[in-house]
Amino acid sequence: MTRDVIVVGAGPVGLMMAGELRLAGADVVVYEKLPAPARESRGASLTRRAVESFDQRGLLDRLGDTEPADAHFGGVPIDLDILEEDHSGARGVSQFRTERMLEDWAGELGVPVRRGYEVTHLDQGPDGVAVDFEGPEGAGRDRARYLIGCDGGRSTVRKLTGIDFPGPEPTRGFYTADVTGIETRRRRIGENLPDGSMIMAMDLENGVTRIVAYERGMRPKDREALTYAELADAWQRLTGESIHHGQCRWISCFTDASRVAADYRRGRIFLAGDATHVQPPAMAQGLSVGVQDAVNLGWKLAAVLAGRAPEALLDTYHAERHPIGEQLARNARAAIELRLTGQEMAPLREVLGEVLTHKDAAAHLAGVLSGLGIRYDLGPGEHPLLGRRMPPARELTRPDGTRTSVAQLLHAARGVLIATEGADGMGGKAAQLAQDWSDRIDIVTGTWTTDPADRAGAAGAADAAPQAVLIRPDGYVAWTAPGTDSDLTDVLTRWFGAPHPPARTL
Repeated sequence: MTRDVIVVGAGPVGLMMAGELRLAGADVVVYEKLPAPARESRGASLTRRAVESFDQRGLLDRLGDTEPADAHFGGVPIDLDILEEDHSGARGVSQFRTERMLEDWAGELGVPVRRGYEVTHLDQGPDGVAVDFEGPEGAGRDRARYLIGCDGGRSTVRKLTGIDFPGPEPTRGFYTADVTGIETRRRRIGENLPDGSMIMAMDLENGVTRIVAYERGMRPKDREALTYAELADAWQRLTGESIHHGQCRWISCFTDASRVAADYRRGRIFLAGDATHVQPPAMAQGLSVGVQDAVNLGWKLAAVLAGRAPEALLDTYHAERHPIGEQLARNARAAIELRLTGQEMAPLREVLGEVLTHKDAAAHLAGVLSGLGIRYDLGPGEHPLLGRRMPPARELTRPDGTRTSVAQLLHAARGVLIATEGADGMGGKAAQLAQDWSDRIDIVTGTWTTDPADRAGAAGAADAAPQAVLIRPDGYVAWTAPGTDSDLTDVLTRWFGAPHPPARTL
């Protein structure tokens, strides 16, 4: 039997991808080479857009307690309080906790996760992909119509597919560890030292402190050869504090390398997460951008598999997400140079700090870091929400008086058309026309609820709220009335396939 999709990699991105596909009805399995979930947590923060993506699927409460994360670029702080919209991410969220939450969700949806299975070979044909693997019971083979590599920066899928992974060679090495039993001043966004060195200390959970140390001139090192004593020695040289007595729970090292895959799609094979983009974890964006890769691709691939959309829809994955990966790599290189070049970079850091006191500049850079500034090219129009994500906390009052948020409307990973006028207005006409796609989108009527206390819904508030808005399953606005020049029939057909029955003309 040929299944719909094989996902390689059971990290947060692979599990999110599998859940998105299964939520939309696809037959999906996950293969993971590790025999059990990793206990270490390379990621410890989530961007605002990643938090919103979980909220859109009803997963945010499952993640447990979080605290707002500060924003900075290369160690230069950004004052988020001056912005109308909440750009703060979530801090202290261990990758293990995120991964466990997503595996529980995927399991509830019926996704099998096969651990201890390492992919060794791929064969791509016109109708599908064959995968050879080594598993607990020996060699085996599986087949699927499509395959998605979510298997990290050293992706086997990327290498077997022959996709280039260009980027400069690393020049710096960083030591990092999770430690208990130590007391040190918290340096949550890191602290630059005059000579170009850097230290960071942040709280995780259960009394664990994440330590990062970079001593100027420190070169990339084999993570298997690094010892806790080496890290503690470096920490003492940089701070004068001894943490040698701490209990090291996990230790690793990373570099300043930033790379982006040349192709996010090669025929029936896709890449997502670190398989497509790697950068220093000090940027705290890699996992979050990978989650957004999954939310972008999952609904599109499921629609094609179900025959609800043309295969050309899949090309929009690379078109929309590859520029985000390139931006991420560029920003990471710039931030590293800004942070670690030493006193000779101090004037530039000072100038940037002054620039970021201006609201527009702070909003732009905060939007880049939080993911809220993403704007896809979804057609011509002047509405400020077109191509951007619909603020998920924005609320709608239904005809029966109940209130619901945009996030709640997206839990099922279906498109949503919100109409806020009676039958004689634009909203009513849009809702009537969209009935021909009602097997694929939800049509919701009501009026926008204005709540001044809701910062997350403040941007583009009541004065910019459209009478009708079409929201893709990933939360991005594909059409508004007024404010979009494209015909609603064309937009619905582009993203959700041909109508059934044939559409009427608006």
